[in-house]
Amino acid sequence: MEHLTSLVRRCVEDYDMIQEGDRIAVGISGGKDSLALLCSLASLRRYYPKRFTLAAITIGIGFDDMDFSGVRELCRRLDVDYIYVESDIRHVVFDVKQEKNPCSLCVKMRKGLLNDTLIANGITKVAFGHHMDDAVETYLMSLIYEGRISCFRPVTFMDRSGVTQIRPMLYADEAMTASVARRYSLPVVKNTCPMDGVSKRQDVKELIEKLSLEQKDFKSKVFRAIQRFPMPGWEVVK
Repeated sequence: MEHLTSLVRRCVEDYDMIQEGDRIAVGISGGKDSLALLCSLASLRRYYPKRFTLAAITIGIGFDDMDFSGVRELCRRLDVDYIYVESDIRHVVFDVKQEKNPCSLCVKMRKGLLNDTLIANGITKVAFGHHMDDAVETYLMSLIYEGRISCFRPVTFMDRSGVTQIRPMLYADEAMTASVARRYSLPVVKNTCPMDGVSKRQDVKELIEKLSLEQKDFKSKVFRAIQRFPMPGWEVVK
């Protein structure tokens, strides 16, 4: 946890993600990445020179057997407010719309509901658990499937909602978040969506794994290239 928190702090400082008095909500999907981020920010909160407070928000999609009671208990132990919002996204996407590409509509609906929840609770900054692997995968997906160079940004201000999105875990990789989740027995919630693991992102993830067998630092090289280029919004601030 100390190692992860040190990487989170460096990323936060490099991209000036946290200001004095911020109230930051962590978007909790129930996966290992968002839970690891929540724990590392809770740890950072104890000694970071710029004081900030934390909340956690889960947008329930409506799938059966996804129990977030363990997440609620973790938030209680971390002294973090937990906001759970149930929705009918699953019903709309799969039953009403019967989408052939359900992930796109699901993401759009979840983001809209998340923004509404943030605004209703007076929160203007949200942290997502994207890590280095996510950045590399997104970059390669844009290159391979869209023929363009693109990736999400470490910090993004959303004009319409007035919400700032931050991604403090970009200097950590997925192996580290998995290790933290195991070591601290984080209450990971299994995603019961039938589309979980069936996507272009999964195909790119498998491609990266193959390339990494030949060149072990493949992911870190691509990530450094994104920073050095630099991609828009990826210029180190500090």
